[in-house]
Amino acid sequence: MSAPGRGPTRYDLDRAALAEVLADQPSYRVDQVWEGLHGQLRHPAELTNVPAVVRQRIDDAAPAALRPVVVRAADDGATTKWLHELRDGTQIETVLMHYAERVTVCVSTQAGCAMACGFCATGQAGFDRHLSTGEIVEQVVVAARAAAPRRVSNVVFMGMGEPLANYDATWAAVERLQGPIGISARHLTLSTVGIVPGIRRLAAEALPVNLAVSLHAANDADRDALVPINRRYPLDELMAACEAYVAAKRRRLSFEWALIADVNDQPRHADELAALCRPLRAHVNVIPLNPTPGYLAIGSPTERVRRFCDRLRDAGVNVTVRDTRGRDIDAACGQLRADHQP
Repeated sequence: MSAPGRGPTRYDLDRAALAEVLADQPSYRVDQVWEGLHGQLRHPAELTNVPAVVRQRIDDAAPAALRPVVVRAADDGATTKWLHELRDGTQIETVLMHYAERVTVCVSTQAGCAMACGFCATGQAGFDRHLSTGEIVEQVVVAARAAAPRRVSNVVFMGMGEPLANYDATWAAVERLQGPIGISARHLTLSTVGIVPGIRRLAAEALPVNLAVSLHAANDADRDALVPINRRYPLDELMAACEAYVAAKRRRLSFEWALIADVNDQPRHADELAALCRPLRAHVNVIPLNPTPGYLAIGSPTERVRRFCDRLRDAGVNVTVRDTRGRDIDAACGQLRADHQP
């Protein structure tokens, strides 16, 4: 899938499309360019093993998708966030996170989001469009170049947008990252607010990627309010799809839970969540809510976060509190873009 309206971008070209662009060149030129772009993550101008005319042709036929508008660093350089402008002027965000044992990139799959979760800055801004495969992949390439000499080991599809609402482009990006770019499928994680048909499609795919469900509430009444798509795919349907995924992939399922003061952080909420987790052996990632201007509620205080997690552990649920990175650089998805809208 190509970027809308402007023709293909650099990483929209699959191998066959690249061969068409270089149809008058020896076949080994395609191999050289493909390996240079994917295995070595180089810009066409840096491919000094191919003639200058070939380098220019690649740039002309499929230019870069992303132009950095803002680049911010935090956490003593361990976190970097980009606000990228796409070729049609829409904007997306990408985050690079260094940890002791891994380097993770969080990518966007849509410009904006149509899921309308009120506590999410992206959801508050509304939906612009789907990203192309190349626009998704290039986010990883840009971040990986910035991470050098360390190598990106993990990619999470948890940035702007709902990955399973842009399924075809997202899955093509997964295949590109796992294949020529060389990131293990077991280190690729797709997040969803609960698009049941997409989860069932994912269960039938060959690659064993990880699934993270942004749950945030464990009864339909609360979840209808927090995550409106629940009205279309209620919890019983969502849990059945999750069960099918776990059975097919034998991978750990994660539930994401943005902990919101007095909204979903009470003992009964932990008990309801535990009841959903146990049959699936699901892991819970608790995320202290990053405040957003369009949502008046605040994140739970530290002591309440601790009590919530302890109650889950006492009920036999594995739980971690996600490291809150880059608050001073608006690292929650959608915040940086919201601050730079004209």
